[in-house]
Amino acid sequence: MDKHFDYDYIIVGSGFGGSVSALRLSEKGYKVLVLEKGKWLKAKDFPTTNWKLKKWLWLPLLKCFGLFKMTIFRHVTVLSGVGVGGGSLVYANTLPVPKKTFFEADSWRHLENWEEELKPHYKTALTMLGATPSPRKEHGDEALQTLAKQMGKEECFEAPNVAVFFGEPGKKVADPYFDGKGPERVGCTFCGGCMLGCRFNAKNTLDKNYLYLAQQNGAEIQAESEVIDVREYLADGLHGYSVDWKNSTRYFGESGTFHTKGIIFAGGVMGTIKLLLKLKETSLPRISDRLGYGIRTNSEALIPVTTTSKENDYSEGIAISSLLHTDDHSHLEAVRYSAGAGFWRLAMVPMVRGGNIITRIAKMAWQWLRHPVKNFRVATVDDWAKRTQILLFMQTLDSTLKFTRGLFGMKSRVDIGEAPTAFIPEAQELGEKYAEIIDGKPTVLLSETLMGIPTTAHILGGACMGDSASEGVINSKHSVFGYQNMYVCDGSSISANIGVNPSLTITALTERAMSYVPEKERPEKDRPEKERPETNNPENEKPE
Repeated sequence: MDKHFDYDYIIVGSGFGGSVSALRLSEKGYKVLVLEKGKWLKAKDFPTTNWKLKKWLWLPLLKCFGLFKMTIFRHVTVLSGVGVGGGSLVYANTLPVPKKTFFEADSWRHLENWEEELKPHYKTALTMLGATPSPRKEHGDEALQTLAKQMGKEECFEAPNVAVFFGEPGKKVADPYFDGKGPERVGCTFCGGCMLGCRFNAKNTLDKNYLYLAQQNGAEIQAESEVIDVREYLADGLHGYSVDWKNSTRYFGESGTFHTKGIIFAGGVMGTIKLLLKLKETSLPRISDRLGYGIRTNSEALIPVTTTSKENDYSEGIAISSLLHTDDHSHLEAVRYSAGAGFWRLAMVPMVRGGNIITRIAKMAWQWLRHPVKNFRVATVDDWAKRTQILLFMQTLDSTLKFTRGLFGMKSRVDIGEAPTAFIPEAQELGEKYAEIIDGKPTVLLSETLMGIPTTAHILGGACMGDSASEGVINSKHSVFGYQNMYVCDGSSISANIGVNPSLTITALTERAMSYVPEKERPEKDRPEKERPETNNPENEKPE
C-alpha cells in the first residue's frame, strides 16, 4: 500500500452494492474499508416485535438505533434499511429477475444490451444469495392463488426465489453455501419475522455471504460511521480522495479522515444521493448536473387486508412466498410480519379513493358510519400480524421524481410524467377482491388517505447512467463522470423502472461493474514465480 493512502478503496454503505464491491475488490488484492452509518446488529439486537421502537427504528435524535428508517417527502414516503448489511436486514428476501420491459426501457437501452449483459451476473448473484423458492405455501398464498384462478391467471401465480436457508427448521449446520468458508447456519423456523431482522440465522443477509467472505480476504468494516465529506487528494502526483467521517450514534463521538485511491458510493438513494448533492455544492463540483434526476418508486401500493376471523394465522411463513403477475407490467405479492408485530395498526384506516383530501376524509367518515361495528373489530383485532395479509402491488410503468437539497435534508419534485399516486385503481380492485376471499377489509396508511402520498420500500435512481455527463451521473460501468476511480453501486444507479424487488438487480449490476476493475498490480517481488517475466529469455529482450 502506498504510504500516502490508507486504503485502495473506501466503500460508503454496506448494502447490496457495497457488499458485492467489498468482496470482489478484496478478491482482486485491494485493501478495502467499508464505512456503514448503522450499527453492526447481531441476532440478540433484532426486535421480537416492531412495538420495540428503540430496536426497530433508526431515529438517532431520539436515541433509536434500529434497522428500519422511514422518510417522508412531498411525493413519496420511503422505507429503507440501516445497519451492516443495509437493506438485506429488513427486505422481504425476494430475488426476482425483472421483466423484459426493464431491460429495454428507453432510458438506458441505448447504452448496452442489458438482458444479455446481466444474464451471467444474475446467475452469480442468485448463487451467492442462496436463492431458492419457499418449500411451503401459507394461508395468504393460497388466497392469492385463489385470486389468480378467479382472474383466469393461475399460470401467472408462482413461488419466487428467496434468500433464505430452509434446511431443517431450527437445526444448526455447517456453512451450506461456500464449501465451509461461510458461517454456520440454522434452518428457517417460518416465524414471519424476516423484515424485523432474522433472529434465527436463517435469512441470507449480506453479513452471511458477501461481507463475511470479504472480511476473510482482509476487508475492514467500520460501523456507526457516517461519511460527511469527500475531497480530491493529491500526494506525490498520485490522485485519490480524503474521506471525512463521524460517529453516527453519539452526539460527541469519534471522527476522523482516511485517504483512499478510489471510492464507491453505495449508501442507497437515501444515503448516496443525499451525500452527493451536498458534495456537488462543495468539494466535488464536477458531478453531473443530472444528479438527483430519475428517481423512481416502482409505482407501488401497499394494501393490508385485515380479517376478524381467527381460523387462519397470516403471520406464519417467510415475509414473501408467493406472487401473481396480474398483467405484462404489474404484479402482486403477499407479505407478512411475525405474530405480535402490529405497530402498523396505529397508522391504518379504511381504503378509500378520491381526488382531494376533503372527498377522501368524507368517504372515510362515511365508511365508519355505515359499518361501525366491522371497522371497530378490524381496528381492534387481537393480533394485527396474525389477522392481516399485506398486499404489495408493483408496476414497471414509468414516471420520475427529482431530489434536491432542502433546508432539512432532501426534498422532492416531479421530474417526468405524473407524480406517484397512492390511488392505483387496479391495486385497489385487487385488494377488494382479495378481501372477499379471506373475509377481510382492505386498509391503507393514514398518510396516503390524508395527503395522497404513496409509500415505497424500493426507491431507485438519482445517479442514473448515461453516455455522457449531460445525460447521466455515471456511465454504463458505474464510473462517475468527471472523476477518476469513483463509482456509484447501489439502487441510485438503477436507470429504469424495475417493477420488482430490486435487490437481485443491484447485486447483478454491481457484480458486472466490479468485473471491469482490474486485478491490483503487485510489486514484482510479491508475485508468484509463474507471474514474473522471464528476463533471461531472449524473446523478452527489447530490440536495439
